[in-house]
Amino acid sequence: MAERIEQRLEDRVPELEQLERVGLFTRKEIRAVLRKASALEYKIQRRALRKEDFINYIQYEVNLLELIKKRRARIGYSFKKDEIEHSILHRVHSLFNRATGKWKDDVQLWLSHVAFCKQWNAKHQLSKVFSTMLAIHSNKPALWIMAAKWEMETRLSSESARHLFLRALRFHPECPKLYQEYFRMELMHAEKQRKEKKEFEQAKMDLGEFNYSEEILSGEMARIVYRDASQKIKGVEFQLAVLSIAKLFDFTQDLQKEIIESLQTRYADDPLTWDYMARRELELGSLQPTEHTTKQKKVSEMAQREERCCAVFDEAVRAVPTEDMWKCYITFCLERYNRKTNSEELKQKRLQRTLSAFSKAHEASLLPEALYEQWLQLLLDSNLSEKAVEVAEAATGHFSQSVEMWQMRLQVLIQLKRDDVTQCFEEAIKHVKSKGTLPLWTLWVEWSEGTNSKEDTEALYQRSLHATTPAESVTMKELYLDWTYRNGGYKKVKRLFTSLCENRPFSLDFFRKMIQIEKEQESCKILHLREYYERALREFGSTNTDLWLDYIKEELSHPKGKPENCGSIHWRAMKMLQGDLVEDFVSKYTLLQTGHL
Repeated sequence: MAERIEQRLEDRVPELEQLERVGLFTRKEIRAVLRKASALEYKIQRRALRKEDFINYIQYEVNLLELIKKRRARIGYSFKKDEIEHSILHRVHSLFNRATGKWKDDVQLWLSHVAFCKQWNAKHQLSKVFSTMLAIHSNKPALWIMAAKWEMETRLSSESARHLFLRALRFHPECPKLYQEYFRMELMHAEKQRKEKKEFEQAKMDLGEFNYSEEILSGEMARIVYRDASQKIKGVEFQLAVLSIAKLFDFTQDLQKEIIESLQTRYADDPLTWDYMARRELELGSLQPTEHTTKQKKVSEMAQREERCCAVFDEAVRAVPTEDMWKCYITFCLERYNRKTNSEELKQKRLQRTLSAFSKAHEASLLPEALYEQWLQLLLDSNLSEKAVEVAEAATGHFSQSVEMWQMRLQVLIQLKRDDVTQCFEEAIKHVKSKGTLPLWTLWVEWSEGTNSKEDTEALYQRSLHATTPAESVTMKELYLDWTYRNGGYKKVKRLFTSLCENRPFSLDFFRKMIQIEKEQESCKILHLREYYERALREFGSTNTDLWLDYIKEELSHPKGKPENCGSIHWRAMKMLQGDLVEDFVSKYTLLQTGHL
């Protein structure tokens, strides 16, 4: 092994001599490079190889290349690159080849090699890397796309890119992304040829020696790709994705027309088809020239376009009466309503249209649960409070077991300061199962704190502890403790804390809250703090290192604390903590002792 390493180091000598001779590195720096290289070589020649050693070696060589590049720029020396950089680049490629040969499954390692080749413009080497990588990782479409894009955009070889896409499709015959990128590549190739032909014609050059096929120029290859893909890949999403790509090129009108016809024929019952056809009315209007038109005329034209869109949506909800279809319609209306406009008339039209769509969907019982909240917010923003109350009541009628719907209705009633809030809370708790009612109880007690008497609020807190699940009651205990301290003072909250400690479960914040309350008292008693810490440690001592450290800090910092207790607390912590937490505790405790924590 030593002989091999010595040989490798000797191979470095010519490049290092050149670095010193041309003044890029000093003799001292050359020796430092040799020492570092020797240490790195020994690591990658061991029997038990580690990936990290190869990565570190590669990173060192890349840093060296960057340093040489900066020093060349500083002194303005640009010669001897073959003797210096070429040698280092060759070594980095060799290291990458060894690493990827050993850890073939590590895609990130392959991608690092690809990135290195691109950075240093090693086109020939990158072609080999892609070839080897794709042979091993042929199951990853993204890598095929990356290789094909490089061939098309960097090497300007559409033939090689096409060949790669065709190979990829043999492995992934139903991959939408591959077909989309192949489709895009063929259109890019056609556009490139069209530009070349136009430039030659403008220069009045003879096109006899150049073979520009009319089929390729018109995007016929892309059409073939699309037709082949359409037979294998079903779904509107793919058709729309391909259509959006075709729209980027100005010579694809016939192709776009074919895709739209296919959409309307094969996916007439899909909401996304109707959504596209409706939104298309906006684009069709915007294609017309709009120069020399007044603001009023522009507003009028926009209103007409939106009316045409809504006419298509109205036809859509009759043809495909589903929740998804109504969702598309309402989403479009909301998007238009939220667009800024200086025309109050247009804004009112958009509002009326949106509210009308909400109402129609609700009457058809096809309004999705998630959209009720947006409807209510729109009504409240428009000062239609009575309608908002009516809609909220209807929503809880449709979705009587939905916590979100009841919460939404209650928030509307509270916001409008209605008298029937308590009655609605009672109704909500009756309809919704106990599991998941926590948002309702927190909203109820929050409202009660600002509206009802202390006695009523306390009774409500007591009731919530029994009505919620054990896991949810933890939050209610924290809120109850905080409210009692704010309204009843220290003695009352201490009695409540003792009472609540009789029923598990608890949260760590519950105990921390009580500790904080004790610290806020003028006569903060260490005995009480110890009691709260001990109670907390019984519940969380095996899983929380910070609790032990806070207990130790308390003994050290409190005027009546006993620093001699810290040893026993430390011993108990070491016994009680589990797994890696012991090591974490030891390191933090050491920092505490040295005054760094």
